[in-house]
Amino acid sequence: MKTLSRRAARERILKLLFQKDFRGESLEKLLAEQPTDDPYVRSCIQGLEEKLPEIDRIIAERAEGWRLERLHSVDRNILRLAVYELCYREDVPPQVVIDEAVELAKRYGGEHSPVFINGILDRIWKERVQRS
Repeated sequence: MKTLSRRAARERILKLLFQKDFRGESLEKLLAEQPTDDPYVRSCIQGLEEKLPEIDRIIAERAEGWRLERLHSVDRNILRLAVYELCYREDVPPQVVIDEAVELAKRYGGEHSPVFINGILDRIWKERVQRS
């Protein structure tokens, strides 16, 4: 079994989310076309497939002035992955999730993507802390 680094796993997941946007197919089907033994990738894809409507709602409620479908596809999918990790995975520290999302935004997003993504994720995390 080949296990990817978490950073490589996130990049793989991001690419699958991006493909889902353009092809309209399920994440599971896209993963089956490019199989992996990596447990983190498989677990995240399964969780994202299940929780995507709720994740999109969380993002839409906090992306003030932006409709979800109007967000740049890369930014939207970085946010989807990061919100999944923040809200549904307890094995990744929140600051790591946010830092990794910002790094993905620097690598794949536009000029303002890192600041935009950091702001939304920071807000989501602070709201979660205040509720607990």
